[in-house]
Amino acid sequence: MLLSPGLAPLCRRLGPALAAADFSESAVADRLGDAYGCLSRGEPGPVEAAAPGDAPLDVLIRLFLAAAPVPRAQVDGALAPVTVAEALDAGLLEPDPEDPARVRAALSLRPLDLPDGPQWFLSDLDGLMRPHPQHREHVLGVGHASQSLLRATPREPVGTVLDLGTGCGVHACAATRFADSVTATDVSPRAAGFAAASAALNGADVEVLTGDWFAPVAGRRFDLLLANPPFVVGEGRVDHTYRDSGLDLDGASELVVRGAPDYLAPGGTAALLASWVHRADESWQARVASWLPAEGAAAWVLQRDVADPALYVGTWLRDEGLDPRVGEGRAKSDRWLAHLADAGVTGIGFGFVLLRAIDGPSEVVCEELSHPFDDPLGDEVPAHFARMAWLRDADLDAARPLLGDDVALERVSVTGDEGWDEVAVRVTRMSGPRWVHELDDAGARLLAGCRGGLTTEDLVLLLEAATGEDDLADPARRLLADLHRHGFVTFL
Repeated sequence: MLLSPGLAPLCRRLGPALAAADFSESAVADRLGDAYGCLSRGEPGPVEAAAPGDAPLDVLIRLFLAAAPVPRAQVDGALAPVTVAEALDAGLLEPDPEDPARVRAALSLRPLDLPDGPQWFLSDLDGLMRPHPQHREHVLGVGHASQSLLRATPREPVGTVLDLGTGCGVHACAATRFADSVTATDVSPRAAGFAAASAALNGADVEVLTGDWFAPVAGRRFDLLLANPPFVVGEGRVDHTYRDSGLDLDGASELVVRGAPDYLAPGGTAALLASWVHRADESWQARVASWLPAEGAAAWVLQRDVADPALYVGTWLRDEGLDPRVGEGRAKSDRWLAHLADAGVTGIGFGFVLLRAIDGPSEVVCEELSHPFDDPLGDEVPAHFARMAWLRDADLDAARPLLGDDVALERVSVTGDEGWDEVAVRVTRMSGPRWVHELDDAGARLLAGCRGGLTTEDLVLLLEAATGEDDLADPARRLLADLHRHGFVTFL
């Protein structure tokens, strides 16, 4: 199912019209007001009612966000210099089957606000506003997974970027804002066509290649590798190419994680979305760590969520428009769940695998990051790897620890027989991923002295004198190293 060859050339002319209309998430939210939430709930009526005019922004909202039929004359005005006839020929629009004087969107075109301004992306219609069956080669737009990876992507200036399994080109186009050159690959020719069209919409220079996994870029290395692969844990079959890899269980995630280090330039970074199975006889941390090489990679693996098999299967069946309670959906649910049970799967984890190419033995840090936080994780990634690199060769005793100004101390007490009994002491970093560490009283007193003036060795000596305790050096080093890794403490 190839796209029209005229779609990308048309998009090069259409992009400036979208910019001129201020077709951005923020402008749409302002225009729709309370009706903005209806976009995510699949309720076209309130959206149409909130944008009834013939101004370009209103027309674009009704046409592409509400997937509603719109009079041809209004669409001509909103898309100019692109005409309705050209958009019909390129497959962007289609005639309204109920009224020949109107047209409607044949594809999804949505804005996405990035830190440095909006971009626009073309994909297949998602069925939210206009329900319809999804075909095997369906190409997703900007979904929750894409936005998670966007927020986890470091945006430091880099030379070369690879977007592996680009889909409609979200990460490739976003990367053109901070990279010298961007390459996007996908096994699906339809997805590659959408990526090229999205790049044209945004005036972005993206090399788009078609092929299986890493094959299109064999022998090349990149400063930044991004991947939102078809990571759904399933039966090893392909019903939808955007989510199914044809590899059993978490085989797609394993393939990408194993392969990524070979495509990183020295010092290069990878930001990957991945899934992994949980089994009673194997920790998820050991499973993911086994995918990584013994040499040359620092890995930071963050598990964001864990789903039980029934919830997981039901969610993905509804995603493709099937009801897991009846008919085809029930049959597929039963088969899928039986396959997971036969494989001993007790849960499915999901999260990020962040890699840095290093010299020397590999390091793997696996952590849970299930609590909510607002700051983009991508800002934390280079800082995390820099802190890990410092710890490899650090002399903690001679370094002078400095507590960050974004750290809060919390003491928790409950009522006891003689008043308040303290039951917990913890520190919380109030920025980034909002890490929390439990402390004892000695640890809290140690941190109170971390002002950048005294070495760790001196602080430990003072702490031992104040508490009357001995042998605090090793616990202090471990605590400060953990807190440094999470950005609580820096060393001078």
